[in-house]
Amino acid sequence: MTAIYTSADGARAIEQRYRELLAAWPVPAEHLRVPTREGETFVVVSGPPGAPALVLLHGSGSNALMWAGDVAAWSERFRVYAVDLIGEPGLSAPARPPLPSGAYPLWFGDVLDALGVAHGSVVAVSLGGWLALDFATRHPERVDRLALLTPAGVARPKVAGLLGAVLVKPFGEWGEQKSMELFLGPEVRRQRGSAEFVRLLSRHYRYRREPVPVVDDAALRRATMPVLAVLGARDAFIDTPRTAARLSRLVPSATVRVLPGIGHLLPAQTAAVKEFLTAR
Repeated sequence: MTAIYTSADGARAIEQRYRELLAAWPVPAEHLRVPTREGETFVVVSGPPGAPALVLLHGSGSNALMWAGDVAAWSERFRVYAVDLIGEPGLSAPARPPLPSGAYPLWFGDVLDALGVAHGSVVAVSLGGWLALDFATRHPERVDRLALLTPAGVARPKVAGLLGAVLVKPFGEWGEQKSMELFLGPEVRRQRGSAEFVRLLSRHYRYRREPVPVVDDAALRRATMPVLAVLGARDAFIDTPRTAARLSRLVPSATVRVLPGIGHLLPAQTAAVKEFLTAR
């Protein structure tokens, strides 16, 4: 388990804090562990059984906790499945197959099959956005609606913002805070609990360094379901103008929104996403 962490002690510290935060999940939930070809996958399940399925995919360096502020509203209408991605600091297997290998959409298909979800809507962030979009273009019949929040993989990422974050990180707690602000944007200042967990990760977790593959034109044209994409105009990682342009040009069903002054970490999109998911 320590391959994605700097040490066994660091892995335990992150897992302990994650479990403590999970205990404060705002609605009743089940914790499931489902088998997949990449190992066991952890899923937090909320909402009424029999309701339409809504699957949530977090970004890199995160876990199901990122949805804690949204799940109460979304679980009123949906059976919500917050999935811990493999190879990330959650409770799923630490497996990290190469991103271009095609392993991730196969893994995600295994997760849906194990959960008994034949089809449903998906909300996904950053790396999770790439995975959701890749899966949706391969299996459009399984994705009813797709909400992408600062999705990776639509255009080549920026580099400058990441380099700036790396340069200030060694300068103690101040450097960690500035690093987070440079990478995630000013919204991180208003999310103290998240910032504390990110600082814990920065000490003990090995972030992915592999470039995210760009979904090609032919694949994007296969995304025929309704798509909502929300982007930050000042995103240090995502090339927002190119991402918005490609989605608008190649996915006729896409609604693209760019939020001025916002970085990679968006302000809450709970109501906007719910409106999109429940539109007729």
